[in-house]
Amino acid sequence: MSIDIPRLQPALLEQLQGKLKLPAYDPSATGIGIVHIGPGAFFRAHQAWYTDLALKYGGDWGISVVSMRSNDLAKALTPQQGLYSLVLLDKTTEYQVVGSIRELLVAAEQYEQVLQRLAAPSSFYVTLTITEKGYCLNALGELDLTHADIQHDLQSNVKARSAIGLLVQALSLRFAANVPPFVLLSCDNLTDNGHKLRNAVLTFARQKQPALANWLEQQLLCPCTMVDSITPATDEELPKQLASELGYQDNWPIKREKFCQWVIEDILPAHRPAWHQVGVTYTQDVKAFEKAKLRLLNAPHSALAYLGSLCGLETVFDAMQQPALRQFVQQLAQDEIIGSFHAPAELNPTEYSVDIFQRFDNPAIRHLLAQIAWDGSQKLPMRVFPIILDNLAAGRSIRLLSRVVAGWLLFIRLRYQQQPNTALVDPLAKTLLDCAAACSGDAAKDTALFVALEQVFPPSLQQSNIFKAELASAYQQLSPLLLSAQGTDVATFLQDLVK
Repeated sequence: MSIDIPRLQPALLEQLQGKLKLPAYDPSATGIGIVHIGPGAFFRAHQAWYTDLALKYGGDWGISVVSMRSNDLAKALTPQQGLYSLVLLDKTTEYQVVGSIRELLVAAEQYEQVLQRLAAPSSFYVTLTITEKGYCLNALGELDLTHADIQHDLQSNVKARSAIGLLVQALSLRFAANVPPFVLLSCDNLTDNGHKLRNAVLTFARQKQPALANWLEQQLLCPCTMVDSITPATDEELPKQLASELGYQDNWPIKREKFCQWVIEDILPAHRPAWHQVGVTYTQDVKAFEKAKLRLLNAPHSALAYLGSLCGLETVFDAMQQPALRQFVQQLAQDEIIGSFHAPAELNPTEYSVDIFQRFDNPAIRHLLAQIAWDGSQKLPMRVFPIILDNLAAGRSIRLLSRVVAGWLLFIRLRYQQQPNTALVDPLAKTLLDCAAACSGDAAKDTALFVALEQVFPPSLQQSNIFKAELASAYQQLSPLLLSAQGTDVATFLQDLVK
């Protein structure tokens, strides 16, 4: 890349006026009110972006970014004074500069500075995207006191290795100085994330400093949240694209789909960024939003993954270009999913479903069906089986839902046929492939082999004659797709898919 192209810095923003969307405030004049731990691409495309938009309405809500170990982002963005480019991918591409990051710190190298920033009275909020692993939880969703990093942090008063240990150490400093605790916002895709984070912090504090734990029990706020937006990894072409299109260099730009969602449990104090004015939803029922996402996004995603793979297709976008598959998932949502749950007051499920299918139809997002198809034995019990059970209890149809399950079973058989060239990615891969090996093509017998798996199918489905009959019927109808996946024409078959 030519050294004549200027680098993204505050002094360059004036020259970029009119070329792309820029911060509607002066980043350099914005104080820090938020600390974020775990600054991956999703955080920069999501929480930092929302905060950037909210800063238009005022307040010292700049973000101090803290990485526990890696200094890669600090090296990339510190010379740019925290500025970076966000590319929004859709049928048309949009560009903007985000200016909400005011400071980049690395706990492994600047521990005292990180601790002081967290302890500062001006740090009102701490947000986290540290992945599920970063919370050091056990299988019950509780803090794992035997975890090596937690053990280290409980026994040491120096540098914490875990995010939980760091947070409690900072909260201890605030307790000693009579400064109220910061509000903790987990922004990871973890069910009941706020409750699990709060319980982990309290459990650690009880082991370390019981008086601190008592104080936190009374004062610590950890709202549950739900987040959603596809954020592909930055590739080598993205900086080149910016240089070519807009004429500047960016050390680490990011990209995401245009759709973005952030739902926060409505227990925040009044002193908060103007997130509500830039699209953030506050609700008393985050769980209802999680259920809506599981049912209206994840269940159709799985349907496309298995049926699309059986049709020899590669991506979600490819699957949506098949009129019959598009009609199938739309009919699935309308006829068998939307009526299966009570939507929260803040959500219109029909409009939400339309938004989801528009996302699926985004040509700029290359979302592989094979990847969505991974771990079906873990995903379907979360995404599809609860809808079937609710519909059975209410006397509603499960015909299309049964086709999703049958598609998964045939997908497993396809992977069995494709061995050793293509693997089945699933924690129960061996068990599932053993079932596939025993299949004969008789729909009732084949489906019974899989339904008997107690690790996958709950007893209520194993005992449901309606479900077993619908599943066998769907399996029989979809069986020709095993040949389709080997290269035969699928157009005629797809015409019959939604009948």
